[in-house]
Amino acid sequence: METFFSTSEKIKHIIKNFNLTKTLYVSSIIIGDAHTGKKSLARSLFPDAPLVSGTNQKEVELALKSYDELIITDFEKLVNQSILDFTNKRIIATANYIGNANIIDDTFAFIYTMPSLEERPEDVQYLKEIYINEASKTLMLETDILSMENITLSLEKNTKSLKKSIYTHIMKQSIQASDIEDILFNYLLKHLDGNDVYKKYLSLYERPLIEAGLQKYGSQLQLSSVLGINRNTLRKKIHEHHID
Repeated sequence: METFFSTSEKIKHIIKNFNLTKTLYVSSIIIGDAHTGKKSLARSLFPDAPLVSGTNQKEVELALKSYDELIITDFEKLVNQSILDFTNKRIIATANYIGNANIIDDTFAFIYTMPSLEERPEDVQYLKEIYINEASKTLMLETDILSMENITLSLEKNTKSLKKSIYTHIMKQSIQASDIEDILFNYLLKHLDGNDVYKKYLSLYERPLIEAGLQKYGSQLQLSSVLGINRNTLRKKIHEHHID
């Protein structure tokens, strides 16, 4: 059985209404941005209901003939929504957008709006912990050696971008010198071209080195000493790489 967690009042309202109408043969649709958990919510509420995708019209029509309770995802992608007969059936649909508003109004007794992750900060924190543990297990890393304090979470594409930002951060945290060398080798092998490009690709090393040094030491004088270069040379390189 799929589980769904949320502290959002809007989602709690959706769950409450679904529970009140669970025994009725009525159709409902959950509309919201992609990767907000619409399908997970539907499956957690109706774990025994078959699931079909609106990307396949014939499969949906066949499922409607075979089942009285059905989850239809990607409802907006159905080629012909108007021919579907939901009479005496319990249909739970999900869609990324409304599409034909008249058909939606005529087809569904209940229309719910799924809030984005930006509207659900507590849910973001919960999912963050899940994805950190998941990434650590997948990459076989110990969570106590990872620093997650300055992670930049991306909610642009909801759970999709959130998960990617966490995996990317953890991979950067765990990367070793040999991994960096391999990455640079493969990048340069693919992109190295032209004439006199030594300075161009040297910046792949120099820029992050200087930026990290400035952030760590907070002083150009101390950094120049650590790097073993003249302070004027450091200033010149900061200017060349457009480092603030």
